[in-house]
Amino acid sequence: MEREVPVHRIKSGDIFIVKPGAKVPTDGVITSGTSSLDESIATGESMPVTRSVGDSVLGATINLDGYFQAKASKVGSETFLAQVIKLVSEAQHSKVPIQLLADKITAIFVPIIMMLALAVFSLWMIFPSFMQGVGLALYAFVPLTLPTSGIAAALMAAIAALVIACPCALGLATPTALMVGSGIGANKGILIRSGEALQRMKDVDTIVFDKTGTLTHGKPELLKIQTLKGDEDSALRIAHALELASEHPLANAINNAAVKQSLDAPARENFSSSPGRGISAEIDGIKYLLGSANWMREMALDASGLNSDPALNYAGKIYLANEQDILAVFYVADTIKDEAKDMVQTLINKGITPYMMSGDNPDTARAIADLCGIKEVMANVLPADKAGKVAELQKQGKVVAMIGDGINDAPALKQADIGIAMGMGTDIAIEAADITLLRGDLKLIPLALKLSVETFRKIRQNLFWAFFYNLIAIPLAAFGVLHPVIAEIAMAISSITVVSNANLLKTKF
Repeated sequence: MEREVPVHRIKSGDIFIVKPGAKVPTDGVITSGTSSLDESIATGESMPVTRSVGDSVLGATINLDGYFQAKASKVGSETFLAQVIKLVSEAQHSKVPIQLLADKITAIFVPIIMMLALAVFSLWMIFPSFMQGVGLALYAFVPLTLPTSGIAAALMAAIAALVIACPCALGLATPTALMVGSGIGANKGILIRSGEALQRMKDVDTIVFDKTGTLTHGKPELLKIQTLKGDEDSALRIAHALELASEHPLANAINNAAVKQSLDAPARENFSSSPGRGISAEIDGIKYLLGSANWMREMALDASGLNSDPALNYAGKIYLANEQDILAVFYVADTIKDEAKDMVQTLINKGITPYMMSGDNPDTARAIADLCGIKEVMANVLPADKAGKVAELQKQGKVVAMIGDGINDAPALKQADIGIAMGMGTDIAIEAADITLLRGDLKLIPLALKLSVETFRKIRQNLFWAFFYNLIAIPLAAFGVLHPVIAEIAMAISSITVVSNANLLKTKF
């Protein structure tokens, strides 16, 4: 007897059913039925996979077309999705935040200035003539408003030294530049979570890309039609007619191609579907089949006359046939984003080594990497192993940025020195990342690198001017040349200079 229960009440060993279009409630093993599943939420791979009796299914994946029963094997905290969340949490807790440069400097600078002010006061009290003489040597005259000896002179000099050395400019040097840099990033579509992330980005020398949804569009497209009999338009028109009754991702690829070419679909009759194999229907009294190579073999249809395009070995193949012969094959695959190749070349020119990480087989992964210009490829990487691959690169002394969009990428995003999520990705990937590219545009990656470099160039400039100002002004104040009021004005000017210099960052973008 079938009954509907909340997911949290499913126990290991229970039998559950999954209907077309429904999500798999928990991890399990199929006991009856066959179907195609969209496992992209877990594996990141856009091409659907066929699962039949004895195969494992993962919770939260989507059943595309078939009906099957499965026995629950893992529930609750034991499921694949729960384990991914656990990996993210562990990586997050193990990550040590970077201390900002200005904090370290200020922690040393302030006690030194306090001791210096006390020393100035003591020296004016003990050696007033010496201090006044040095002041005269440093400057042509001592302003008449300043006392030349006694406790008043000592207080004036000590206060002026304290005021002039007030680390306002030093304290503003870093946060103002970070604020301006983060604001520029937000305007350009780069969301930066913290100053630490912006600081660390400039040191990256290795970037690891997830394939699906990052370098590629994440949805299959029709790349080529190879015909054995008839012409391409006729084959596409027939396939379009059959696939109009299907919501399968591969069906969408064929339908979109037909619509793009303004091809009308002929009327079909007696449509039927064989989950995990393909579909069939009659058009003008002729029965056509559209499906996998295995189904063609089961139907005793010979594909030996077909010479596959070696350049498209990575693509999925959908065969069109009638009851006697195979008529055509449709090559369907995920395609790379238009900007992917130029972006990769830009990174290489900057001295950064790009890697591609994928759960695909080596041939498919290598083919996509070649199209992008990436030489370093990690294929057949399971979701739980991605963080480990990033850690291996870090052990080699590399500063690694990981770029991904899926649940399966989240642990690696946290493990990396910098995690970058695509804005159209899953919530858990965005939450795990240090930087989010709001538009999912790969051209924003070199821009984020430039933003980090330019921001910290401004920080270094600010720190230089803050220290240079103190180096010149503190001796003048200590030896009685500067009145505390003049010191206060000079200190304010130094802060204004630092803020203005930080805002000049906007002219770089």
